[in-house]
Amino acid sequence: MLEQLKLLKSEAEIEIAAATDLKTLNNLRVKYLGKKGPMTEIMKQMGKLSAEERPKMGSLANEVRTALTEAISEKQTILEEEAINEKLKSETIDVTLPGSKPSIGTSHLLTQVVEEMEDMFIGMGYKIAEGPEVELDYYNFEALNLPKDHPARDMQDSFYITENTLLRTQTSPVQARTMEKHDFKNGSIKVICPGKVYRRDNDDATHSHQFTQIEGLVVGENITFADLKGTLTVLAKTMFGEEREIRLRPSFFPFTEPSVEMDISCFKCGGKGCRVCKGTGWIEILGSGMVHPNVLEMSGIDSTRYSGFAFGIGPERVAMLKYAVDDIRHLYTNDLRFTKQFQSTETGEI
Repeated sequence: MLEQLKLLKSEAEIEIAAATDLKTLNNLRVKYLGKKGPMTEIMKQMGKLSAEERPKMGSLANEVRTALTEAISEKQTILEEEAINEKLKSETIDVTLPGSKPSIGTSHLLTQVVEEMEDMFIGMGYKIAEGPEVELDYYNFEALNLPKDHPARDMQDSFYITENTLLRTQTSPVQARTMEKHDFKNGSIKVICPGKVYRRDNDDATHSHQFTQIEGLVVGENITFADLKGTLTVLAKTMFGEEREIRLRPSFFPFTEPSVEMDISCFKCGGKGCRVCKGTGWIEILGSGMVHPNVLEMSGIDSTRYSGFAFGIGPERVAMLKYAVDDIRHLYTNDLRFTKQFQSTETGEI
């Protein structure tokens, strides 16, 4: 038994010293000092010894157990310190290295176009007006000179929620609400109404069931068609270049009279004719006109004293024309290969 204890102590100390990680060390603890380990087996044999030998062997067995326990404890301390040092080494930060600039997001192309137009109109003294996207039929149609039996309602196939509520087909209802609440003691009305609009349309390269619109409205005393033309000229030159010219063609909209559509001279060919302008030298861009007297009267405004003009433009169309985007769906599908081409700079340019 004496030889067994000496051999056990020697083998155990060699293995403990060779342990390279805490898991291995714990396995050695179980192997030598566990309930099924050799130390336990030796202690069980003590009962077979004589009364004289038992105290000696018991003392020696306790010395071996104590020595192995201390060796394991010392090794555990060493391995834990090594693990901490390794972790600290891996987590060391060199504060002298230059910082890495994080990648930050940027405004979407459509947002940039909308904000560019908003900035332009705010600079001209306009205010931004907003209204609900779920609108009453009255404000979406009737207050804009389109009673329930008006054939022009077919021009805008709508998403009705109830008989009298729908997803707005235009931002013109915001104009009607603005006129209804306005007090001319505070000056003329001069607002733009940007926002989402909805129409029952099949999605393709040039159409979408949900898109954006910016409508403008000016109402006051002595507002003339010349004021409308001047405003549209500034809009065209700001968005498409100082060399742009405009032309106005007669058209029909129920809420304006007279009504016109505005074309701009082709920015691709300068008016000579190309694929972009379909050989005409002109590109249709928006609809506009003088506010119909019926619309003024329905909003409680005296049409014999006040007059005004209105216009509506689609930011998607502006973006597609200005930046040669061939499919409106690119503006909504969140394809980073597309959106990263139009990252805004710190100066706000595209």
